[in-house]
Amino acid sequence: MLGDKLKNYLHLHLLVFIAGFTAVLGKLITIKAIPLVWFRMLIAGLLMLVYIKLTRTKLKVSLKTFFKLGLAGIVVALHWITFFGAIDVSNISITLVMFSTGAFFASFIEPIIYKRKIIWYEIIFGVIVIIGVSIIINTEFKYINGIILGVISAFLSSLFAVINGKFVEQHNASMISFYEFIAGVAFISIYLAFAADGFTKENFFALSTNDWIYISILASVCTAYAFIGSVHIMRYISPYTVVLTYNLEIIYGIVLALILFSETEKMSSGFYAGALLVVATVLANGIIKNRRKRKSTEGIDVS
Repeated sequence: MLGDKLKNYLHLHLLVFIAGFTAVLGKLITIKAIPLVWFRMLIAGLLMLVYIKLTRTKLKVSLKTFFKLGLAGIVVALHWITFFGAIDVSNISITLVMFSTGAFFASFIEPIIYKRKIIWYEIIFGVIVIIGVSIIINTEFKYINGIILGVISAFLSSLFAVINGKFVEQHNASMISFYEFIAGVAFISIYLAFAADGFTKENFFALSTNDWIYISILASVCTAYAFIGSVHIMRYISPYTVVLTYNLEIIYGIVLALILFSETEKMSSGFYAGALLVVATVLANGIIKNRRKRKSTEGIDVS
């Protein structure tokens, strides 16, 4: 029998694999990014509500908190729209590498939200990431729209993560996600209500059988289950290990993309050089942060 520690690590890697598979589903689903995110957030929100009822989690919040969660829900909706939009106009590889730059947006957003000073090595790493992205732009300029959308998605993702970090300090994580999902659905619904090609049977609800299957997997396995699983796993594995392991999402996603969509996912050597620079910097940033945190908790001056 596998030990509990090994089971938790295997579970963590399964969750990371699922995260990488999200981009593949975005490629397989034929509808546009906005309706895709609407369906994803609606189904995931309903599944989260079932989970909340089963666990008897309280949903009552103040009006001020409700509006704050609503704004965070709009941010995550825009993050997913730009993420899947980047896949639509470029490919999975471009999108995932650009998405990995989010760690460095967080390095500049965190000081504002948490009122701390910017760390010197974060600036250096930020410059290296910019160099890596520049190499990719120079060698894959035909995907410039995907690169821009991917970077915007990364920024929105890091903004959402930092904001959510504040919420989790005071509120239940599943309750937070439920309100954010519902707020995202409401936000997109308002947009679609005024859009020329919004809620119509012909172009919105008339999905193919494959699209329904893929969206259901995306909302249930890649959203609701992945959230519940990540909350569970962080009870047994350190947040640092979880965050660092999730960087493998990029590798899993690109490998899956190369296997399933070899014709559109094979990139130039310049792309892989820039991608390696970005990913290696993200990993180095995580490792250094963990070492500094350990030293600070031991009372060692690391300033």
